[in-house]
Amino acid sequence: MKKSIIFILPDLETGGAERIVTTIANHLPRDRFSPSILLLRKEGAYLDFLKSDVEIIDIQTPRIRNSLKPILLEIKRRKPDIVFSGFGEVNAYLSLFIRLFPKTKFIARETNVVSQHVTRKEIRFFYKFYNGYDRIIAQSDDMQHDLGKNFGIKKKKLVKINNPVDISFIEEKLNESERPIEFSHQHKNVVAIGNLSARKGFDNLLKVFSRLKNQNILLHILGDGKDKEMLLQMKEMLGLEHVVFHGKKSNPYQYLKYADLFILSSRYEGFPNVLLEAGACGIYSLANNCPGGIDEIILDQINGEIANIEDYDAFAEKIKHAVHKNSNKENIKESIKNRFSKDIILQKYEDLLWDL
Repeated sequence: MKKSIIFILPDLETGGAERIVTTIANHLPRDRFSPSILLLRKEGAYLDFLKSDVEIIDIQTPRIRNSLKPILLEIKRRKPDIVFSGFGEVNAYLSLFIRLFPKTKFIARETNVVSQHVTRKEIRFFYKFYNGYDRIIAQSDDMQHDLGKNFGIKKKKLVKINNPVDISFIEEKLNESERPIEFSHQHKNVVAIGNLSARKGFDNLLKVFSRLKNQNILLHILGDGKDKEMLLQMKEMLGLEHVVFHGKKSNPYQYLKYADLFILSSRYEGFPNVLLEAGACGIYSLANNCPGGIDEIILDQINGEIANIEDYDAFAEKIKHAVHKNSNKENIKESIKNRFSKDIILQKYEDLLWDL
């Protein structure tokens, strides 16, 4: 007998949670599962990658705070076997109402180290009800430890499943990719990718690159966000002519393919997909020593290194050495594929969903 599953997300924009849910929904075996995705608003680039047999439920509610009633009405009407909520704020609100649906199993997938990410008191309040979930998925040891220690989540509720990386999808994109015109042959090209917000630490990265003005190193930042203007002003103030903001790109793999180094500057993460994807492209990474599974991904001197970005001078020296490192691209790819390939991780999700 098939199990019906409703995945819940705000939209299908190109973020980590959206990519993971799209991948899970696309690849669950249809003889066992019938997946739907409930979106607050039907928009985002990942809509194009979703298989046609995955139903989209569009509740047309732009604000998360107004979404709870229509979400609950859809659950009541459809009576799914499983509800899988993949967005922290929705997870929090939904936790209070799980007991209204005793025949439905509820799963929450957290996207960050919660104590670092959730600062609003009114949201943290709902975590008192998190043990109502049947399972809570943490993507890293750091997340799992944080939920237990700081929010009292029972061990039996917590399941650690790392994020998958879709190797075949990335390789397909790499085959389509030409060298970006902005990449200079006279420079080493360093890439950083992420939402332009405080969490991603691009302000620290700009301070690091203020130490590299005399080096033939270009920094390419891909992404958009609320801190864009502040970061552009900071770039101008620091005189960083060797830093280029590209905005959001539909095919970031084009930039990773030809990069000499990838940098993760985040202050905290959940389990950074972009670090997996850089490795899947065969690119060596330098990552800030922050919470969120970084040390589960980076194998020292094989696919990257970990350092403290707030030690700006030392981090700059790391960059100078790393861009000239003659790394084995195939070894980097294998280090990711052997641990985080789609088949390995999706089997863990399938087992979890079926065993419920």
